[in-house]
Amino acid sequence: MTLPTGQEPKLPEVVPPGKGPNWGKQATTLDDSRFLEGPQRRGTELWRALRIFLEVMKGFRNLHFIGPCVTVFGSARFQEDHPYYILAREVSRQMALSGFTIMTGGGPGIMEAANRGAKDAGGYSVGCNIVLPHEQHPNPYLDKFVEFRYFFVRKVMLVKYSYAFVILPGGYGTLDELFETATLIQTGKIHNFPLVLMGKAYWEPMLDFLKCMIKARTISQGDYDRILVTDSPEEAAKAVSEVAIKQFGLKYKRPKRRWWLGE
Repeated sequence: MTLPTGQEPKLPEVVPPGKGPNWGKQATTLDDSRFLEGPQRRGTELWRALRIFLEVMKGFRNLHFIGPCVTVFGSARFQEDHPYYILAREVSRQMALSGFTIMTGGGPGIMEAANRGAKDAGGYSVGCNIVLPHEQHPNPYLDKFVEFRYFFVRKVMLVKYSYAFVILPGGYGTLDELFETATLIQTGKIHNFPLVLMGKAYWEPMLDFLKCMIKARTISQGDYDRILVTDSPEEAAKAVSEVAIKQFGLKYKRPKRRWWLGE
């Protein structure tokens, strides 16, 4: 189909090397948009499949020894004086005191607050960042930082190493992470790990909609009841610790490093 002049879809402009500080990330975004445009040459598809495999392996190797985690999701847009930033920092501090590694997307806002809370308690702090055209800088409170090209690989890592998930107010990305995690719990891919929403006032309209979904029988009451909604860092940390330690016994044995694998 030929579009009228002036209505052709515009792809991001790629700045040649040496012409701008973000040309590499812009090129990555252009390539990823082509990846999602449908079937392409077999050689191109094979190369991308190999690149995805290598990125998965990079995540596995970098995160293999980080210990049992709690993943904290939330907006990158809140500043350090915002109540939600303060809330994220405190709940992460409480969970770090219980021995959990705090994992986030590695950026600013709620992510920074959570990593900062872990450092306040002397805990371990990990960030899994994503390459974006408008670069998201890693926050300064990370013990380990891993950068990913593909959103779906990054999301696997944020879920794979966690015993619980704490979600603070956020936008599309936070909602995506929330509902993907809820779906994994609902379908038994991960087994009843705590899912905690913090910031009651923010989530209230969404919770009302979930009740409508129960009435329509598109989700069950049990799906709704699995979600803990609280504004108390102490309640959240206690719930995570009780489920992870008492129910699951923190079934985690720290792997031994193998020198012959370069670990």
